[in-house]
Amino acid sequence: MNQIYIKSIAQRLQIKDWQVENCINLFEDGATIPFISRYRKERTGGLDEVAIAEIRHWSDVFSEMEKRKSTVIENISAAGALTDQLKKQIENCVEARELEDIYLPYKPKRRTRATVAKEAGLQPLADRMFDVQLVDPAQEAKKYLNDKVTSVDEALAGARDIIAERLSETASVRETVRQIFKTRRVVAKTTKKANEPEAAKYRNYFDFSDSIDRVAPHRLLAALRAEEEGYITLKIDADPEKCGKKIYYDFCQERRYPAAPLAEQMHMAFDDAFKRLIEPSISNEVLKEAKEKADIESIRIFGENLRQLLLAPPVGQKRTLAIDPGFRTGCKVVCLDEQGNLLYNEAIFPHPPVSEKVKSIQTVSNLVNKYKIEVIAIGNGTASRETEDFIKRVPLPKGVRVFTVSEDGASIYSASDVARAEFPEYDVTVRGAVSIGRRLMDPLAELVKIDPKSLGVGQYQHDVDQTLLKEKLDTTVESCVNSVGVNLNTASSYLLSYVSGIGPALAENIVEYRSENGPYKSRKDLLKVKRLGGKAFEQCAGFLRITDAADPLDNSAVHPESYHIVAAMAKDLGISTKDLVGNADMCQKIEPSKYVTKEFGLPTINDIINELKKPGRDPRESAQEFEFCQDIKSMEDLVTGMELPGIVTNITAFGAFVDIGIKQNGLIHASQMGVKGMADPSKVVKLHQQVKVAVVSVDMERGRIGLRLIK
Repeated sequence: MNQIYIKSIAQRLQIKDWQVENCINLFEDGATIPFISRYRKERTGGLDEVAIAEIRHWSDVFSEMEKRKSTVIENISAAGALTDQLKKQIENCVEARELEDIYLPYKPKRRTRATVAKEAGLQPLADRMFDVQLVDPAQEAKKYLNDKVTSVDEALAGARDIIAERLSETASVRETVRQIFKTRRVVAKTTKKANEPEAAKYRNYFDFSDSIDRVAPHRLLAALRAEEEGYITLKIDADPEKCGKKIYYDFCQERRYPAAPLAEQMHMAFDDAFKRLIEPSISNEVLKEAKEKADIESIRIFGENLRQLLLAPPVGQKRTLAIDPGFRTGCKVVCLDEQGNLLYNEAIFPHPPVSEKVKSIQTVSNLVNKYKIEVIAIGNGTASRETEDFIKRVPLPKGVRVFTVSEDGASIYSASDVARAEFPEYDVTVRGAVSIGRRLMDPLAELVKIDPKSLGVGQYQHDVDQTLLKEKLDTTVESCVNSVGVNLNTASSYLLSYVSGIGPALAENIVEYRSENGPYKSRKDLLKVKRLGGKAFEQCAGFLRITDAADPLDNSAVHPESYHIVAAMAKDLGISTKDLVGNADMCQKIEPSKYVTKEFGLPTINDIINELKKPGRDPRESAQEFEFCQDIKSMEDLVTGMELPGIVTNITAFGAFVDIGIKQNGLIHASQMGVKGMADPSKVVKLHQQVKVAVVSVDMERGRIGLRLIK
């Protein structure tokens, strides 16, 4: 990659050029972000996944820019306007905006007023006026009268059109206006459609006004959505007269002040340039740039929420009874074994209108005993609280724990191709219940099957840049899967597809080999999988686990390329590799510097030692039971000042939404998070965190509950 791009990326991320260059070289060699972050720390200077992902993003951006530069140079050259200086200027661009400003005067355009004036022969008059080479433009204009230009006023108007377009295409002029606009406010004006009943949800934005450089991302995105739906129009609040004078002043500083007759014509041209050409263009551009910043922040929050959701505490491999609650259609009950395989399904009707409470209690009790159930998962949708109360009446064996599980995305999964492939003989209700049970056992393994945008943890996800959103979410899922590690002998092909270096096709081949040959006994067996070569093995092996492998390192994050280092450590300690793995006391005796080589530096050696202390350790916490306040069933039961337990269901830039056990979630605004002033919600609470809150306000009309965080 061009050095100017490498330097630009390094400056943006405040890292060294060599770190960027090495990362890009590793990408070009087929390495993934998790692999580079975990196993190539010496090459990157210990960069984390976030920084490496940023490098990949900007590398892709600049690759596209290089293609754009080739097109620009080709088009300008074809027009006969390319000079060595212009070509160098283009080649040195690292900002898309700068490149487009340079290209604008040469860019093919539709027929304009300036085009018509040029065809009428008024270009020389416009040039002399622009270069301040005349005193009396009216007198000069008489020379350009012809069958297309029949009056002096018409000639002057045409010349002004040419000058206006020239000004609007001048990079320095555009940058001047751009900087002015960035300090102004974006304001809203309502439309006739704002009087419609459907406009009520946007009424907070009818008088919207905020500094374009400081507007909160969620507010800008909401205002832009209101504009998209036709309820308001947004505009940068800039004074046209002042902007026109600023452009004129800068113009005169570079030349000289024109004599009065010419000055009048130039002022008219400058005013026209700003109002007709520059203001609409730069206003849209500045709003677009502000939206891009808002997109990035919203996508960051979405990615962090998704990470927390995917890394939610699992209960582990437990025999599970899962319930998808319902009233009229009943509650769908499924029983799953330790691996999440479906053993049994049935519908029960403990709630009105059927109300078969006694029969339902007997059914659940029998199922718990028959299938040796260890945990019960209840979906948190319709009839969840009622089903939870019902389960409390069931005589459960000691030790059986009950959990409420988020249903977000379960219906999407149940109707998906993945679900149909897993359970072709069952309907969507059974698949949904299975998903609820499995996401309690292992949220990560189950949630990767669902489009992240359907998991209810984003904000304005349909309004932000979809390419950037997909990039962020894919990177987040990949990061989570590889940070936890994947059991090679139990993982679905869908989960395997997110492992570093694998992808959907190889994942299917890995499962196919397992089906035909039985469980994998060693990581080396992967090399027998169809189309899984040395490069794919290098990328994936360290993230795959074999729990009962002959070599205990196969159930750790130690990469096969480092097995010989562990063998040397064990030999020096006078024990076997098997005795070293998991032996924290012996690991303490290892001298890291003794094993440093040209290929394996101290960061890698320290990682190996830390992994040997706790091989294959799951970074996730353990799932905890939770119980809502039993006295609160609806908004009508809420009283200001009341303290309640709750679970964080979503985190946004302005606060966190909390489930307090009723249909409507409450909002802890950022100003109500127990710290002075506005807090960053993502740094105060975590997704699915159990919290205690106080009721601040209850708005029955709008269905809104205001909360304050207690702990």
